[in-house]
Amino acid sequence: MSQERSPLLSRGPLPARRDPVGLGLGSLSKEMNIADPTLPATVPPSRRSLNTFFGVFVPTVLSMFSIVLFLRTGFVVGHAGLLQALLMLCVAYFIISLTILSVCAIATNGAIQGGGVYFMISRSLGPEFGGSIGIMFYLAKVCACGVYVLGLVEAILSIFGRDPASKVSEGMRVLPQGYWYTVLYASAALLLCLLVCLVGAHIYSRAAFIILLVVTVSLISIIISPLVLGPRSFIISHQDGANSTSVYNASYTSFNATTLRANLGPGYALDYSTNIVMSFSMVFAVMFTSCTGIMAGSNMSGELKNPSVSIPKGTIIAVLYTFFVYVLIFLLVSSTCDRVLLIQDYGFFQRINVWPPFVIIGVYCASLSAAMSCLIGASRILHALALDQLFGLPLAPAAITSSSGNPWVSVLYTWALVQCVVFAGQLNSIASLVTVFYLLSYAAVDLACLSLEWASAPNFRPTFQYFSWHTCLLGMMSCMVMMFVINTVYSSASIALLLLLLLFLHYRAPTSTWGYISQALIFHQVRKYLLMLDMRKDHVKFWRPQILLMVANPRSSSHLITFVNQLKKGGLFVLGHVQLGNLEYLTSDPVQFHYNFWLSLVDRLEVKAFVDLTLSPSVRQGTQHLLRIAGLGGMKPNTLIMGFYDDCVPEDYFQQHPAFSVSSWTHRGAGGDSFGVDPYSFQAHFPAVRGVESPHLLSPEEYVAIISDALKMGKNVCLGRYFFQMEGEWMRPRRDGARKMVDIWPLNLLQPETSGQLDVCILFLLQMACVLNMSSGWRQARLRIFLCLEAITGDQGWLTKEEALRELLGKLRIRATIKAVPWDEVLQLREERDLPTQAGEGDAQSGDRTTAASGHSPSMDFVSGVNRLLKEHSAKAAVRFLYLPHPPADSSQSQQYLAKLEALTDALGPTLLIHGVTRVTCTDL
Repeated sequence: MSQERSPLLSRGPLPARRDPVGLGLGSLSKEMNIADPTLPATVPPSRRSLNTFFGVFVPTVLSMFSIVLFLRTGFVVGHAGLLQALLMLCVAYFIISLTILSVCAIATNGAIQGGGVYFMISRSLGPEFGGSIGIMFYLAKVCACGVYVLGLVEAILSIFGRDPASKVSEGMRVLPQGYWYTVLYASAALLLCLLVCLVGAHIYSRAAFIILLVVTVSLISIIISPLVLGPRSFIISHQDGANSTSVYNASYTSFNATTLRANLGPGYALDYSTNIVMSFSMVFAVMFTSCTGIMAGSNMSGELKNPSVSIPKGTIIAVLYTFFVYVLIFLLVSSTCDRVLLIQDYGFFQRINVWPPFVIIGVYCASLSAAMSCLIGASRILHALALDQLFGLPLAPAAITSSSGNPWVSVLYTWALVQCVVFAGQLNSIASLVTVFYLLSYAAVDLACLSLEWASAPNFRPTFQYFSWHTCLLGMMSCMVMMFVINTVYSSASIALLLLLLLFLHYRAPTSTWGYISQALIFHQVRKYLLMLDMRKDHVKFWRPQILLMVANPRSSSHLITFVNQLKKGGLFVLGHVQLGNLEYLTSDPVQFHYNFWLSLVDRLEVKAFVDLTLSPSVRQGTQHLLRIAGLGGMKPNTLIMGFYDDCVPEDYFQQHPAFSVSSWTHRGAGGDSFGVDPYSFQAHFPAVRGVESPHLLSPEEYVAIISDALKMGKNVCLGRYFFQMEGEWMRPRRDGARKMVDIWPLNLLQPETSGQLDVCILFLLQMACVLNMSSGWRQARLRIFLCLEAITGDQGWLTKEEALRELLGKLRIRATIKAVPWDEVLQLREERDLPTQAGEGDAQSGDRTTAASGHSPSMDFVSGVNRLLKEHSAKAAVRFLYLPHPPADSSQSQQYLAKLEALTDALGPTLLIHGVTRVTCTDL
């Protein structure tokens, strides 16, 4: 994690990375042709100058001692009462404490760089979740900055604002009040924050300690004032409308048990700033804004010397300190002030202080520092998002920094958004939105830590040990529940916005070197389920094809790959390829470099397949390796599929299909495909198709031997021919309105005497055709089964065989049309030989044994006659399923075997020759 501050991989050839610290590493990476993942952090060490106290403790305390402490303590205690106020405080701190445990765990699992919480989430959950949650947390910071600025204006107007009951200025109350005046004052305060942030965060960090001292002095004055001041009464007035004013009599009783008892219970009333009757959820939303500062130190991670140490230590100490202060202040005001004073005057602390300027200065400093902290933190999040290039051009300018490293463009972006927020005019009106955004962000942090813990990745070894998956889960659930308790509409809208951002980033398909937590979780779960998938418990009822498709060159095999994807029926589909070579004479394994290109091929073809490559001295040995070791546990190939061996010159699919064009490639993402594979390197990786004069890479004997080896290993074998003619035919209806047809010839056409109606191979052939008919692209296709009959058996014999086949199809639940085909003329072309008089039950289960025993070899005239029969009846079929005879035991007959298969399927169209050796059908429930 410490070396993963690189932006998302560019979609094209990997560029040499810019050397940010002048060490010459950029040129070195260019020479080595790597993305330079070993560079130091983006933020040079010289700019990491803040320690735990100044970098984490001080900004966290100031963010949590802002509006609520000075301007909303009376609001919370007055409406909710002491008991419910303490309950709210405990609930809020319970939620943030669980989140802090998650933050500390993630922060101590590696080096934290610029971006704070966004960096943690994105590097833990991946770019989609990281980017979407990063935007949500950024918006939370923006809204919080608006809240603090409005709180500052409220404090200013409480001192210098003109009395609403008076039409003339009195003393220092010279500032006119009203909605637009409030917006004007807030804009001026925000402009001051902007000027400070444009100069740089170092000015704020240097001034933060002085501000904390001022706030501490203000707190001390608030605590000691009840010990000095005696009881007193006040008259408070509020303007209800243009011509009406409400006047209230309030009192300060100093420490009084009666006052404490009166303030114990709730007393929700009308809020004078919003004219809305308060409730538990509304008051909690306002109070929770005091807890949103726990990430202030984390957001300064780019300026911390040692963020992995400073963030946990500084945040925990700051939270404990603020919790103690809030409890003390709640007890203090509920014991000394009556409910009218607490509810009707947000700034009542000025009235009961030994020297009111103490409070005034404290409010101004705390509010201003909190606003600047949010503005700086939000700009750092936006800058990190821009560097990671998640949202493309709209955020690209935010990556610009000054010579000192200050992201001034992202500061301007953030200032503009905060300026929009201040048009709300009232602090209380947007407090719920701020709280919902923060709770959603905190839930995401808990989710990130929970995912890392559940994934059980060995590299998740945080030095902070005081957490568990229970705390993460409880924290996430608490945040989600409180979101909907506070405001259902805002919560639903924020989650909807989060989902839209997720979909947008998923559509852009950003590729990163950060790692994907989804992959770790999937691995963890798949491993457990694979162990539970016991092949000893397999039953034929639940059989499904698990296919190994051997691909020599995808340029000429892509049509077959796409078709086989329709045949898998939710089963395993593996693309196998044998790279010729011997590892003994190589310095490294060349196969590992090829995987990204093959996986990009799978993405381009949009097939659900795995890729398994091997290095072997021969294709035959490599295929044996893949048949034995491909898959895992109960998910291993049971069917081998290969392209047909003939002398046809293949076509280059890459030059024909738009999915492999440069324009379509760039349409899916700027610059190239994922994981560093661009269209040019992809096209160059796979060799050109075989030419007219080019020899085959394997001999006929080796090809036939591969078929024989697979059958010996108990694997079903399929050979596909002419599938390049199927370009899109199965995905669109026929022009004449007729349904597509899938023709099945359940008979060993070359040696019909060797197969019976219950032959395992024939049943497998029927099953594969049925599986194809169940796929989405072939669901409307019509199955036709051709029953080859001899006229000498008589009409009754025809009906008997057809009825037997129909009964078999009924038991197998296969809906198909049966076509009786007379083939007496074809049979007459057979050479006169001694044929076996009777096929026993054992032969019916394995027709290839009979073939080997009889030694019968059909003549080419007979094979040509069968081919003519197939053309006559299956010319309009979309695909044909034929019986594949068993290969000869004598390798010298391999060429003759292939020649007869070639003659059998000559000019026939897309055809799949099938030989099954496993039982795949079941008639039982």
